[in-house]
Amino acid sequence: MTAKPYVVVIVDDHQLFAEGLTLLLTREWGELFTVCGQTTYVEEAADLVARCDADVAIIDLSMPPLGGVAAIRHIKARRPRTRILALSGTEDLGLAEEALRAGADGFLPKTARPEALAGPLWTIAEGLRVIDGTLLDALLSNTRKAPPALLDSLSAQDLRLWALLATGMETGDIAARMLVSERTAKRMVAALLHKLGVTNRVAAAAMAGRFGLLDDLAETDGVS
Repeated sequence: MTAKPYVVVIVDDHQLFAEGLTLLLTREWGELFTVCGQTTYVEEAADLVARCDADVAIIDLSMPPLGGVAAIRHIKARRPRTRILALSGTEDLGLAEEALRAGADGFLPKTARPEALAGPLWTIAEGLRVIDGTLLDALLSNTRKAPPALLDSLSAQDLRLWALLATGMETGDIAARMLVSERTAKRMVAALLHKLGVTNRVAAAAMAGRFGLLDDLAETDGVS
């Protein structure tokens, strides 16, 4: 017995894109998807999903005036089981992240070829999540960045010292590298730990790794 096609709705204010995608899904993947309807208005998105009993909604994030993220929230509030694929024609990382936090089950740039949407759409309909690789790399990189306020509070000497601490270097070796006495090195380490808000060297090293600073700091200082 053949499974029923997934019911899809499209929320996009670019009429030609929506119609083209509808035609593509219907002609090329009609055994997998049936497009129940489309709207160019964010305010109509949740009603359309409910009326069609949609399995999946494809939503453009850059829809005025409320934006696609609002549509995602409305849909998820009324019908949590409906899966959502968010699309965007911009490279706004913050908007993509906001969409995912609002409940989108996948994100792809509109630069992706329409033919390439069927696979991710089916994957999302099956209950898995899909995210563009470039966006994923950017999100991971963004979440690992140290808070700007913390970096602003550290001098070049502090950063160099942090790099040495992160390698597990002992006080004597740090003193030799920093061209200071061991007593001074101990004071410098204590001051750095205070600035970082941690109580020991292990925590300082872990923080460097968590923020993705370990390699950068080590390369800058030439630490091996």
